[in-house]
Amino acid sequence: MDIDVLGPLGVRVNGVAVMPSAPKPRKVLALLALHVDRVVPVGLLVEELWGERPPRSARTTLQTYVLQLRELIGAALESGAEPGVVSAKDVLVTAPGGYVLRGGGGSSDVREFDRLAGMGYRAMDAEDFAGAARWLREALGLWSGSALADVRVGAQLEVEVCRLEESRLCALYQRIEADLRLGRHRELLGELTVLVSRYRTHEALHGQFMLALYRSGRRTEALAVYQRLRQALVRDLGLEPSAQLRRLQQTMLQAGEPTPHTVPSSRDPRLLAVG
Repeated sequence: MDIDVLGPLGVRVNGVAVMPSAPKPRKVLALLALHVDRVVPVGLLVEELWGERPPRSARTTLQTYVLQLRELIGAALESGAEPGVVSAKDVLVTAPGGYVLRGGGGSSDVREFDRLAGMGYRAMDAEDFAGAARWLREALGLWSGSALADVRVGAQLEVEVCRLEESRLCALYQRIEADLRLGRHRELLGELTVLVSRYRTHEALHGQFMLALYRSGRRTEALAVYQRLRQALVRDLGLEPSAQLRRLQQTMLQAGEPTPHTVPSSRDPRLLAVG
């Protein structure tokens, strides 16, 4: 089984798509796919489908959705080289208290993203910035849009999507940091222009944009980025920029050279606030 969630949902068995068109069975499949090879409790599935006030028939209806998914899986299994060796119930398993989608050793874009991003982070720690940029760029290349872009998410899936998007943003920040360490300041300007427009109160990205502008000989524009960020933080969140970002601004006002102590770091949780 091959599973994609970093963009539109995609689940394939023997290369055949297993994709219900109805919204609720699609939600069930998405939640099972996100937790592949792990038990997803019935209660969690019910909450995703109906929220805090499920109908009395919720569990029966959920069983119907599971049967529909097994029909799709069964049809895909029959197209395999050895039809009948594995049944749909072996793939979508009823477990104590819930259901398990068995991956069977197939691919998962989330697992591959985590593997590549982990290699990138370790390379950053080792100050192998070229390797970090390469691994993190490859990890980010697995994304083809927002996570579960074609699924109407409920409460449970929304939490999972937010978690995945935060992981993506962290990897993106680290990849840009690696590129900055490699002196690719001018090449980053276009990308960072778009990012700070999208994340108006994300201090770390604004700090990176300031640094890229400053080291490209555009100090006035770098300082203007700080002022726009400060206005957005005060207006939207009632906060002043972090001490680290203020130090970076002061260094630029004095036409000094930013050091690791004045450059925003992804290790500061405040600097990763998304707006």
